[in-house]
Amino acid sequence: MLRIRLAGEDLLLHASGAAALPGHDTLLVADAHFGKAVSFRRLGVPVPRGTTRATLDALSAALQATGCRRIVFLGDFLHSARSHAPTTLQEIAQWRADHAALDLVLVRGNHDARAGDPPASLGIQVVSEPQALGPFALCHHPQPRPGAYVLAGHWHPCVSVQGRAFDRLRLPCFWFGDASANPVGVLPAFGSFTGMHRIELRPGDRVYPVAGEQVRELPPRG
Repeated sequence: MLRIRLAGEDLLLHASGAAALPGHDTLLVADAHFGKAVSFRRLGVPVPRGTTRATLDALSAALQATGCRRIVFLGDFLHSARSHAPTTLQEIAQWRADHAALDLVLVRGNHDARAGDPPASLGIQVVSEPQALGPFALCHHPQPRPGAYVLAGHWHPCVSVQGRAFDRLRLPCFWFGDASANPVGVLPAFGSFTGMHRIELRPGDRVYPVAGEQVRELPPRG
């Protein structure tokens, strides 16, 4: 993990794409998109299996590494209405039973509006954005909010980096705007079966790509 300071607080960036606020005992997770693969398969698109389990395993690893006792999902917990497939919900329910003491909160995103709320049996508190937490506004959509630093998802940010042999890699990244000019930060998509969107860096931005098990800081631009 990489520890940074943001809006006067510590933020731990985990290689899974989650971010921990140790001062609030809270793990932030954006864009899990549970059930995306089964949604595609039901439309006849051949896609990999096991993505729900992979995402849940990554979530467990992030919890173990950070010791957080609360998760706030920054939108897009379920991918679509077809994500309510029995096998998908059974896997999530078993994970929830194994972590029964966790406090779970979902800030509704655009996919949640179409998919519907998670089953009540999962014990997830569902709220609308913004959700206040210290100096932060926890949202799905990365839009400024008066008097707060926004932490959000939605964009699935990535950057392109070039190697010495002129090869290029697209890496998911944490993307934080300058607190005075653009107080919005965006987490990478957490789900194991999600796309990425290349970002355009601005002066003052702080960007932290994830490469394997490491989170590194890119040199600031401008």
